[in-house]
Amino acid sequence: MIVLGCNGFTRVAAFFAENFGAVGIDKHYLLGHDAGAALLVDGELVAAVEEERLNREKKTTDFPINSVRWCLESAGLRFSDIDLLAIPWNWSGAVVAQVLADISSAPMEPAAEQYLLSGIGRLAAEVVGPEAILADFAARTGFTPDPERVVFVPHHFAHAMTGYYLAGMKDSAFLVSDGRAERFSTLMGEIRDGRISVFDESTIGAEYSIGILFSAITRFLGFVPNNDEYKVMGLSGYAGPPSPNPFVEDLVVLQADGRYTFRRPLETDNPHSLDPLFEQYFGPAEDTLEYKARVAAAAQEMLAVVTGHQLRALEAKTDLDHLLFEGGVALNCLNNTPLFEGSRFADMAVSFGASDTGIVVGAAVHAWITHSDNADRARSVPPVTPYLGPEYDDAAIEHALREVRDRVGWSRLNDDEIVDQVAKLLTEKLVIGYYEGRIEHGPRALGHRSILANPKFPDIKDVINTRVKHREPFRPFAPLVLEADAPKIFEMGRKTRSPYMTFVFPVRPEFRDVIPGATHVDGTSRVQTITDRDTPRLAALLRRFTALTDVPCLINTSFNVAGEPIVCTPADALNCFLGTEIDHLVLGNYLVTKAVPAV
Repeated sequence: MIVLGCNGFTRVAAFFAENFGAVGIDKHYLLGHDAGAALLVDGELVAAVEEERLNREKKTTDFPINSVRWCLESAGLRFSDIDLLAIPWNWSGAVVAQVLADISSAPMEPAAEQYLLSGIGRLAAEVVGPEAILADFAARTGFTPDPERVVFVPHHFAHAMTGYYLAGMKDSAFLVSDGRAERFSTLMGEIRDGRISVFDESTIGAEYSIGILFSAITRFLGFVPNNDEYKVMGLSGYAGPPSPNPFVEDLVVLQADGRYTFRRPLETDNPHSLDPLFEQYFGPAEDTLEYKARVAAAAQEMLAVVTGHQLRALEAKTDLDHLLFEGGVALNCLNNTPLFEGSRFADMAVSFGASDTGIVVGAAVHAWITHSDNADRARSVPPVTPYLGPEYDDAAIEHALREVRDRVGWSRLNDDEIVDQVAKLLTEKLVIGYYEGRIEHGPRALGHRSILANPKFPDIKDVINTRVKHREPFRPFAPLVLEADAPKIFEMGRKTRSPYMTFVFPVRPEFRDVIPGATHVDGTSRVQTITDRDTPRLAALLRRFTALTDVPCLINTSFNVAGEPIVCTPADALNCFLGTEIDHLVLGNYLVTKAVPAV
């Protein structure tokens, strides 16, 4: 069975801009962001890529025509070969009616209510409803799918199934939390034998979305909501939460069954609605590190209180010992470690596709499971790595190099030579672009489209932030470490691995002076553990580097500059290399240097 997962809408950005003011700083306040496609063949995930990597528009919502075509072409398939088309949204007539009823019953001004009722009704009819989606698919691809072969998967079900599949399809409890789906912002339940059961009494509506509230705080601090929440997370390390914390003591009200409310419901159509409340809590907004860190620390503690409350309720409702945490809120890796450590669950998985980048995978898996017999579903699924996107051979790399031959020099080396020479370069205070194999899926660079550096230099963070990434100086960098070595360097608690940078751990005191460039101001690191199985050449490089330096980690950050997608093609990599102060570039088996300008 061949299943194509597909997320993205041709007209959604324009619709939200025209009807809901999603422009400028608010441009990501919309549905369908992180557009992309994924391909499942007989239960095996063979391809997945985000549209932004191909059309070069960060967090694009556009119909993923490039992603769809690449997935099919990479597997040697045509549109007519698709058995099922899986869409990670279900804006059916019944769901739209429920959403409209929710709006009508919510406390709001009559004009605002009518505005929302009209806007949501037209959104469903013109953009995200089943008929609109099928028409969009046909218009962009030239292929008209059979409606009987299209599966509209509820958004949060897609999130849950992403985690389930990527964790090996073991029976699991799940918590999904994000800004909003069709109706809700949080869902919890169980997945047993591929079947989802929802604990309805614990569902949270969009009007009490912790994700949207965190985005509103992000906006209040001057960052881009639904995009820059990780900056708030990073800022929280520079201060402790105020005591008492007004977010916890005054705004959030915890209720039975893991539910909660806000004393002041969110106005999802008005990003500014809570600004006066935030200023009441913290004083007039200030563009200072101290002010922003204090608000960020308060927000981080609030998130911990709410998600901890939800998890305690989930523990009481399930006898399963494996937990899946998915949705955009799960990308708050600073929250994930204490959340897991404070639970009774034996393990907690946060996938590389926890955000909306992964829902194309979950939608395809859900469609496959619900349309397959038990024998088919019982087959073991091969281990899944995040390296699912396009790769480029030597011919493509050489073509890209020749296009800029007056600006670069290069030599082709074998793997052992790459490992040896790059390890030696990294003993110095240098920054290296590292590009190999298939591109990663998800928001993190995990070693195939990465920037590497030596964390022993305390100021290397400033070098990368200012000279390469062009981003805020308070932003930390993650270390990559061999999985077997991680517990010696980091206080891993009950975790034994963190392959996707979805958990944060304290750096052991004896290593803080060894890797100061990868240690945040609060003494923690967002760790990526690697193995020979998943990234053999990178693991060999790290071993060689450690042998030369006694430094057991490398800094790993995404190969891009602020505001741009992670590089995909060799040309993308060269453009970033030449447009920044990256010192050297590994491009497959080519070691690239910048040409010395003629005097």
